[in-house]
Amino acid sequence: MVLAGGEGKRLMPLTADRAKPAVPFGGSYRLIDFVLSNLINAGLRRVCVLTQYKSHSLDRHITQTWRMPTLLGDYVTPVPAQQRLGPRWFTGSADAIFQSLNLVYDEEPDYVVVFGADHVYRMDPMQMIEAHIDSGAGVTVAGLRRPRESASEFGVIEVASDGHRISNFLEKPADPPAIPGSPNESFVSMGNYVFSTDVLLEALRVDAADPSSVHDMGGNIIPMLTEQGRAFVYDFNSNIVPGATARDSGYWRDVGSLDSYHDAHMDLVSVHPVFNLYNRRWPILSNIPPLPPAKFVEGGNAHESMVGAGSIISGGHVRTSVIASNVIVETASYVEGSVLMPGVRIGRNAVVRNAILDKNVVIPQNAQIGVDLEHDRLKYTVSPGGIVVIGKGALVLP
Repeated sequence: MVLAGGEGKRLMPLTADRAKPAVPFGGSYRLIDFVLSNLINAGLRRVCVLTQYKSHSLDRHITQTWRMPTLLGDYVTPVPAQQRLGPRWFTGSADAIFQSLNLVYDEEPDYVVVFGADHVYRMDPMQMIEAHIDSGAGVTVAGLRRPRESASEFGVIEVASDGHRISNFLEKPADPPAIPGSPNESFVSMGNYVFSTDVLLEALRVDAADPSSVHDMGGNIIPMLTEQGRAFVYDFNSNIVPGATARDSGYWRDVGSLDSYHDAHMDLVSVHPVFNLYNRRWPILSNIPPLPPAKFVEGGNAHESMVGAGSIISGGHVRTSVIASNVIVETASYVEGSVLMPGVRIGRNAVVRNAILDKNVVIPQNAQIGVDLEHDRLKYTVSPGGIVVIGKGALVLP
């Protein structure tokens, strides 16, 4: 089960018209493609994606892209909030699963994998499942090693002296507990869980009957099972993905803010990228549009950049940027440190620096974006890190 119902408020305006997992990423993908690719590559091919907010483009992407062969009963299917338990929407991630338990009853699995939908990473979930089965845990939580000084931004896992059993689950603690044997690191939760089915069902029923609960997986279900001594941690660093390089092994990014979304794109474009999209042994899968190759004419060029199919760099200059499909960069224009989504048009002599331009944004001739941030703040969204973000379909005035 993939949890894909979040609003993604911190990614506005990119989420003004779409669910967060449907936000485009990396020129050719949507955020949800990363978790689905991990599951499918690992052989987990009965996948329900629980959706809620502004889900049309997400539902369409899943149904058009993630078509599985039906001979063996495989499927990837979006499941909207169905109000099976009354006229109410999902009130939290645990409630989303509780309201969708008919999916579990239909399949009668021994284990249920519950992953988030909006992180950028590679992982073999089957290795985590095997560790869960071997440990005899009720739930296994994927833990990412982070320096203690930065771990307080996340939910932190305190581990018992055996290095496996979770002794406490802390939400953004001021003094994160260290990993046994590694005093400068803490485990933070990746939001990925493997449950034994009977344990999951029992915990969800108890949580649903608790009027004080906010019905959240990380905030309620995992602490409940931790108190019972049934929660274990899985060290993400031990996960070995075929084709991973020493540089991008263990890469994981929460792209929940505009700055982190932009930073994750910059991780893609160096000569030796921090995250390598070119790993053919563990590919990130998606629906690539049938477009001709990118074209560079009239001296147009791109350095340390990715340029999608159907794009034309016509006398323009692109540096350290991710250019999606069907983008046009016209003569004497300059694009640097930016993310351009499909259909963007950059007019002659325009300058675009440190910006995120959503689908079909038009930058007119001689316009400047990201040059004068005080001026840009009057018209557009500017992130705390100084990234100018222009929403879907906007026509920028000269």
